[in-house]
Amino acid sequence: MQNFQNKVAVVTGAASGIGKAMAERFAAEGMRLALADIEPEPLSQFADELRRAGTQVIFERVDVSKPADLERLAARTYQEFGAAELLCNNAGILPPGAPVWKEPLSNWRWTLDVNFFGVLHGVQAFLPRMLEANSEAHIVNTASLAGLTTRPLMSAYNVSKHAVVALSECLYAELQLTTDKIHVSVLCPAFSKTRLADSGRNRPEGVPADPAASFGFYEALKRIVEEGTPPEQIADAVVEAVRKNQFWILTHPQLDQGIRDRFESMLTRTNPPMRDLRATQTPLV
Repeated sequence: MQNFQNKVAVVTGAASGIGKAMAERFAAEGMRLALADIEPEPLSQFADELRRAGTQVIFERVDVSKPADLERLAARTYQEFGAAELLCNNAGILPPGAPVWKEPLSNWRWTLDVNFFGVLHGVQAFLPRMLEANSEAHIVNTASLAGLTTRPLMSAYNVSKHAVVALSECLYAELQLTTDKIHVSVLCPAFSKTRLADSGRNRPEGVPADPAASFGFYEALKRIVEEGTPPEQIADAVVEAVRKNQFWILTHPQLDQGIRDRFESMLTRTNPPMRDLRATQTPLV
């Protein structure tokens, strides 16, 4: 997609972080925006800011774990704008973090519902409409470097992001067999300076508060996030990748060695490399 002017971008998780930065970048390219987030007040405020700057915007309060919410967003986007040429399935959460055997099932379900099924619901709501339109379009699914490598105390998050990578690869292959007009990218950033480590603000009923406080994980993770890459840099990388129809969006080349090490261990049939998350020195039992 070379020309963004007047085309329609849909962004979930648009009220903060990478989603907000992408929306701002798309607005700067002259796109019309359909924005979604689970937090209605900051989403409404952001939409008002964009409108005052001259961008055409609609917004919906959306829980991406619910397919009906994505279907409603798709229906309204096509009703208001008549198209959706760029879909960014971006909403995501990071659970408190615990060893696999101690992470509550409710946290596993919450993480997969948002991080994986939220992407799947977006694809299933919008892609049939994109195919019917038979015009140029692009889908960007937000995974993570955690979808290509693994870290301790992030099992649910790692699993969810690996699933997004696999889904995106399957989708890419299937679209290659179906059409030459719709392309796919998977975004795999490392830690960005966002509110990801504050995901508990949107914790659903029945999901417990931080079960890993005794491990010192979440506080250490917040410090890492605060030192992360500005989301605006990641948004720039997304625009460049969409222009090039580039599948992999890897925003931290200085961390590529970790990806190489992981796949080298597979090919050499050696044990997985251990990496320090800088999160805990506390025994996990």
